[in-house]
Amino acid sequence: MASPTNTTDDPWNRETKAKFETKDRSAFLDPCQEAAARSIRCLHRNGGDRTMCSDFFQAYRDCKKEWIEKRKKDRKSFLNF
Repeated sequence: MASPTNTTDDPWNRETKAKFETKDRSAFLDPCQEAAARSIRCLHRNGGDRTMCSDFFQAYRDCKKEWIEKRKKDRKSFLNF
């Protein structure tokens, strides 16, 4: 089974934050979309066997958790001005 690419990449880096803050209100931006796509591709490749894709699912959960925590931290620091 192929392991996910570098899961320590920061999903909420300066570039992603700038894209998020300058996007149109109707646009959706998820820095973890690539991790989600890898999970779906794994499911298709393995006939829906979720056990074969657990590494990909974990990488997505880790990415989402980190992104949400950083968003909360940024929002909190913004409100404290």
